[in-house]
Parts: sequence; structure tokens; C-alpha cells
Amino acid sequence: MDSTTQNRLHSIKLWPPSQRTRQTLVERITKNLTTPSILSRKYGLLSKEEAEEDANRIEAAAFEVANQHFEKEPDGDGGSAVQLYAKESSTLMVEAVKRGPRVKEEPEETVFESATTLHETFFDISKGIRAFIEAEEAKELLKPLQELGNKYTRICFSNRSFGLDAAQIAVPILTSIKGQLTEVDLSDFVAGRPEEEALEVMNLFSSALEGSDVRYLNLSDNALGEKGVRAFSKLLSSQSNLEELYLLNDGISEEAAKAVVELIPSTKKLKILHFHNNMTGDEGAIAISQLLKKCSILEDFRCSSTRVGSEGGIALSEALATCTGLKKLDLRDNIFGVEAGIALSKTISLLANLTEIYLSYLNLENEGTLAIANALKDSAKLLEVVEIAGNDITAEAASGLADLFTARKESLVKILLSENELKDEGVIVIAKALEGDFSRLTEVDLSTNMIRRAGARVLAQTVVGKPGFKLLNINGNYISDEGVEDVKEIFKDSPDLLGPLDDNDPEGEEYDDEDEDADENGDGDELGSKLKELEIKQEE
Repeated sequence: MDSTTQNRLHSIKLWPPSQRTRQTLVERITKNLTTPSILSRKYGLLSKEEAEEDANRIEAAAFEVANQHFEKEPDGDGGSAVQLYAKESSTLMVEAVKRGPRVKEEPEETVFESATTLHETFFDISKGIRAFIEAEEAKELLKPLQELGNKYTRICFSNRSFGLDAAQIAVPILTSIKGQLTEVDLSDFVAGRPEEEALEVMNLFSSALEGSDVRYLNLSDNALGEKGVRAFSKLLSSQSNLEELYLLNDGISEEAAKAVVELIPSTKKLKILHFHNNMTGDEGAIAISQLLKKCSILEDFRCSSTRVGSEGGIALSEALATCTGLKKLDLRDNIFGVEAGIALSKTISLLANLTEIYLSYLNLENEGTLAIANALKDSAKLLEVVEIAGNDITAEAASGLADLFTARKESLVKILLSENELKDEGVIVIAKALEGDFSRLTEVDLSTNMIRRAGARVLAQTVVGKPGFKLLNINGNYISDEGVEDVKEIFKDSPDLLGPLDDNDPEGEEYDDEDEDADENGDGDELGSKLKELEIKQEE
């Protein structure tokens, strides 16, 4: 990154976001809520009407939380408020998916009863406003779990904060049904409680569920740290058949990561392991790598936004060589660097089943990117999604990426290379490679790549006629006004396939002004990149 760009990033005020940016987030959330995903497969897919309503509610709630934080602890450019805005939006979005479609045309007081009738194996109290739950409410709310002969196998206590009184109501009920449970979601269930009380509640729930035989366990959004992980020691250490484990936004530091590795007795059946937005660092990643070495059938691994540098990246990369059945890999937003990228490429050469790989913001540069592209070309025959945004990739790496795309033309669905420096030279090389029969390709993202008129025209002409194609994103580039008109003309018969161009800079100059220019161009790169990470993993 050059000094001009660095100065621009430091000078731009990131908070508050413009109304246009807020609306963009609402649209992105709506799209995610109406697109099939791993979670929607379990909980049901929302209608467009429900999704739009939820998206507006989620964005407003996230903005309020972040704005209150900024007003209490202003940090100059608003960077921490941006991070909180993105985190809260992501959390609420996942909660909306897990809540599932609402039951329609029923009085409000009977919605819960109707939902349990339709989904008699799934007990969910996460609906509604995020709030504390007291003892009397817990008694009433948990009554269905006490019914003789109930068939609940999946429970979700997320979005409601349990204190000691409510936990003591829940414990005997959970103890009575733990033998029939296969899925337990205790994400975000002690929010706002003092640490001592939260840890005691975790201990109580852990003891109640000790000896259960669950396949799915979600402990995300509980700010666990090492103390929290160990508070769940009875539950964790009694699980031998766990298939999915989620520890997102949990303060998983080095010591907490070591505790996770220590407490889980068996990973022989583990297929999904997710860490995200933790403070894991290199030492924590090294601990997690010891767990990975035992996950011989792992299919989906996520360790994103975890502050992992080169040493930890190399350790994770080498450990993943054990997971030869891996299908989805997400290591976004870490500090791997070139050396860790090369180490990862050696492992990728062993991962023949990879279908999705997310490697954005890893400081891979050309050398690391090319090593990974070459490995994917030789190994991942079923590759569908390639995301390598924000890695300082230039035109020098374009031919290697083009070779990868050509080799995977029968399987590729999405190519996401935003926030690099490919320029016209690199983009034209990639566009030429995409001229072949890419029968499944639906999305190409080359936004913020210093593209001008020539590159935009060639790329647009390449993708516009592909059957099933859904979106070309070339926003945030340096396309002239004439070039914009050219591209719109190319897409005149299918305008919905062309993303917005409102952040395009026809002059091709960096902005230095911190107020008006930041607002006009998406409130700064950090906010844009954070919001672009809000997604739910897709499935066929």
C-alpha cells in the first residue's frame, strides 16, 4: 500500500456512516437472508418480505449499539465503532436465520405454540427482542420442555440472557431431557451479566448437560475467554460424537484456545469447526493446530479475524494437511503474509475436495497468491468459490489466476478479487480467460482494482451473455464517465446483472479530504471491507 493510500485511510472519518452506506448494508443483509445457506437448511428460508423487515431492524439495532459506543468512547476516526457495527449486524443476521420463517396469520400469543407444533423437534426461545430472562418468565417459557413425551432434540437459548435465578429454573429441565438432545445452541445467552454471575450460569448449564451426546454445539457470542471455556468443561469433556462446534466472538485467546484443545476428548467425528473474531494470535493458532491434527474428517474450517500472523498461519496450514476431506476453508482477515501463504499452498495441493476458499486480507501479495492459485489448479477439481480480496495483487499475478480459472471453468460459481491492484492490464488477462464456457459462473467481483474504461468494457462484454450469470461488481474503480456509459450499454438488456457504480471515481485520483469525500465514497475503506464480510456461507 503506498503512502498516499495510507494517509487517506488515516485521515478519513469512518463514523457515522452515510445513509447510502446504511442502505447498502440493509440490501446486503436482505440478500443473505433470502439466499440458501447452511443455517437456512436447518431453520428454513425467509421470504423476501420477512427478510427486508428483519434487515431494516438489524441495521437500526446495530447502528444504535455502535453509535452509543462511539459517543461514550470516541476513538477519533470511529474505527472501533465500525467494527462493532459490523459485528453486531453479523450476529443479528445469523440470529434472524436461526429464528426461521415466522408463522403467519396467527394471533401473537399463539405464535410460539404454533411454531412448536410445526417443528416439534426444535425448541427455540431466541425470537423477539434481545433481553434478560427472569425466573418467572423462564418457568413459563420452558414449559414445553417439561411435557411428558416431548420430542425435542434441538434447543436454542440464544438471544435471551440468563441470570442465576432463571438458570436454576432451566437446569433441572435440561437435565431431564439431555439424553434426547442432538443440537444445543447456547450462543449469546449471558449478555450483560456481571462476569461472576455469567460464569456461574455457564457452570450450571454445563453441569446440566454433562453426559449428553450432542452433534451440534454453539457457544458463540459469550465472551468466554479461558474462564468461560473452562466453565463449560463438564459439557465439553463429555462429548465424544461432536460434529459441529462454533466459537465465534468468544474472546478465544491463546490460553482459551489451549483450554478448548484440552477439554474436547475426541474430534474423530468433527466436520465443522468455526472460530471468528477472536484474539487468538499466533500462539492460540498453534494450539488450535494441535486440534486440527486430530480432525481427520473435517469438512469446514473457519479461523477468520483472529489476529493470526505468519507463525500461526504456518502452523494452521501444516495442520490442515491432516484434513484431506476439507471442502470449505475460511482464513480471512489475518496477517499471514507471503511465507504462510506458501505454506498454505503446499497443504492445498493435498485438499482435492475443496469447493470454497476464502483468503481475503491475508497480505499474500503476488508470490503467495500465485503459489495458492497453482496449488488450486492442480488439486481442487470441484472448486466453486474463490475469494482473494485485499491482498495487494497486481497484474503480475493475473496470468496465474487466469490459468486457475480456465482450469476450473466447469465448476466455478464465484470469483471475488476486490480491493487489489490488478488495473486494466490484469483485468483484461482475467477477462480473456473467462471467455470460455463457464456454465456455472454467477458472480465476478473486481471492485476497487484501479480499473479504467478499457478493462471495464472487456470484462463486461465477457460476462454479460453467460447463462445463469447474476452479478458483475466493478464499483470503486477509475472508470471514465464514457466508460460507465459503455458498460451500462453492454448491460442494457440485463441491468440487474450489473452492480452499482456509485463509488466509481472517473478522475482516478485518491481522495485526501476527510469529510465530504469519505461520505461520498462509502465512509472509508475499513467500513466498506468490514461490511463486505457480512455473509452466510452458501450451499447448492
